[in-house]
Amino acid sequence: MDDPAEFVEQVEEICDLYAQAKVLEQAGVHLVSTDEMTGIQALERAAPTLPMHRGQVERVEFEYIRHGTLSLIANFVVSSGRIVRPTLGPTRNEADFVAHVRHTVEGDPHAGWVFILDQLNTHQSASLVEFVAAQCGITDDLGEKEKRGILQCMASRAAFLTEGEHRIRFVYTPKHCSWLNQIEIWFGILVRRLLKRGSFASVEELHARILEFIEYFNRTMAKAFKWTYTGRPLAA
Repeated sequence: MDDPAEFVEQVEEICDLYAQAKVLEQAGVHLVSTDEMTGIQALERAAPTLPMHRGQVERVEFEYIRHGTLSLIANFVVSSGRIVRPTLGPTRNEADFVAHVRHTVEGDPHAGWVFILDQLNTHQSASLVEFVAAQCGITDDLGEKEKRGILQCMASRAAFLTEGEHRIRFVYTPKHCSWLNQIEIWFGILVRRLLKRGSFASVEELHARILEFIEYFNRTMAKAFKWTYTGRPLAA
């Protein structure tokens, strides 16, 4: 980002939201950290894993058979650490993301929603603007993509989507700041606990195992992350 002051402002806003997550939840506003994990491979080990026994470590087969890939769009609820309303499918295009946001909002259709996410173009699309406008009862002329008004360009669409008065709004991390999005921490848990050592005979099995892991995680492991960074310079 070219403007250091704008960068600091964006980082501080997100950190302040993390600190306020429980208060927002009590006020009926869901704060969720959202992103996609693409190209999740359904890899089947070519031979079974040999278990550990006395004098011998567990041996995992290094050769595998590819069975295709899935994309996961997930929401991490900042106040509780739960994963809600995940979307699994072969793609993660503009239509997929709008469908995911719609599915998420349907979980509590009259509540406030704040999505923390990166600046991917599908997160600032014309169809996302149209969805938010419809949900918030905004009947103003939105303009036309690449020509005029709110829909004209990504900057004008982002300005609309980040509007603080909207019941559904989006807060974008600065570029190259994926570490600021809490869902990325959870993606690391998913990789370590399930994907890295798993063997999946089909895309369908991978799909089912991810959903099973999410249910298990929510039931036994979910808790709010202890986020201590405030976005402000550390004292010398």
